[in-house]
Amino acid sequence: MATKVIMPQLGESVVEGTITKWLKAEGEPVSEFDPLLEINTDKVDTEVPSPAGGTLLKVYVPEGQTVRAGTLLAMVGKPGESLPVEAPAPAEAPARAVESKPAATVEPKSAGKPARETGFISPVVARIAAEHDVDLTKITGTGQGGRVTRKDVLAFVEKRAPAAVAPWDTPSLGELFRPSEEVFGPQGTTAAKEAPSEAPATPGTILPLSVVRKAIADHMVRSRHTSPHVTTVMEADLSRVVAHRLANKDAFARDGVNLTFTTYFVSACVAALKAVPLANASWTDEGIHLHRQVNIGVAVSMGEQGLIVPVIKDSDQKSLLALARALNDLSGRARGHQLKPDEVQGGTFTITNHGVSGSLFATPIINQPQCAILGVGAIQKRVVVVEAPSPAGGAADVIAIRPMVYLTLTFDHRILDGAIADAFLGKVVSTLQAWA
Repeated sequence: MATKVIMPQLGESVVEGTITKWLKAEGEPVSEFDPLLEINTDKVDTEVPSPAGGTLLKVYVPEGQTVRAGTLLAMVGKPGESLPVEAPAPAEAPARAVESKPAATVEPKSAGKPARETGFISPVVARIAAEHDVDLTKITGTGQGGRVTRKDVLAFVEKRAPAAVAPWDTPSLGELFRPSEEVFGPQGTTAAKEAPSEAPATPGTILPLSVVRKAIADHMVRSRHTSPHVTTVMEADLSRVVAHRLANKDAFARDGVNLTFTTYFVSACVAALKAVPLANASWTDEGIHLHRQVNIGVAVSMGEQGLIVPVIKDSDQKSLLALARALNDLSGRARGHQLKPDEVQGGTFTITNHGVSGSLFATPIINQPQCAILGVGAIQKRVVVVEAPSPAGGAADVIAIRPMVYLTLTFDHRILDGAIADAFLGKVVSTLQAWA
């Protein structure tokens, strides 16, 4: 009997996706767990593995089409098997990745015992399990609906062999900008490390729009049409932040965490969102929705492919170490195109670091349905006037060189007025300047 390949629900709030690429053609042989197609949801590409071995008998949904979870995408089986002429409508409730059998159920090692259903298993999880000879039925999944995730498998391997180091662990790429500890010039650009565009940028040609570029364009235009954008600008002296980072980065490194300057900006935004809850809100027809959670997104560049904003959930519940670890993980996997759809959803506030290319300040566009976005400029040593103790007593103005940064807050004027927005940005500045 042929096996149905069903459009999975790839996240808690992800109900549809776009078929970006079929990795196998009709009539080609496929093995169980082999990547079968790629699906894009909210700028995140996910590989869907084949639920069974055999031949890709029929493809019902072509590339470029957007369908809801539960839609029949294809059939895998033996040549000559009878198939539906047309794909049926998607189920009311999102279906599992496979109907006739779980997407990646792994048989237990001991004979005679029935296999526990493991649900949808990504190719990465299947590969790690195979390389370490892990029986996935023995792992309790922590993902959506009990799904076994990459972290679940790695944790299982670590407990079984604590001394082993997984060779596929992604090194930390989480430093969204990396200014010198001694010279605070422009942070430099990441262009050399970014992925090349899918089509050559030859003058006189038309570059086809990718799914990601279309999504960015639609979102940006909708944001400008939705919210009255206003931007306020302040600058901050990062002397205390620099001193704290220099004193603590080695300790963080011993815990396997790269302490980046971005971590401090996230932490300062947490303090500001607590002080000014109205900045952690969204506009609705019924009124202003104040969010309970503080979920801060950090924009990460994917080169000419665009930006993506992974979200640090419950940022207000995390220590500086936990924030740095989350940033390392999310931004690294963002650049490696390894994010899950849920990891770019649910943000309540966004930070974008345009200073990586030397930009001093900018007016970023609000990430809907949020009401504000913080722009971080290049960190530079600049000459400023500061107060210092005077030999005659009191304080005197002196000229000093300090690591300075311009911060811009673009906000939705329907929700925030200038005074409230300035209070929020002022709290960010005071938190950074008084860091202890």
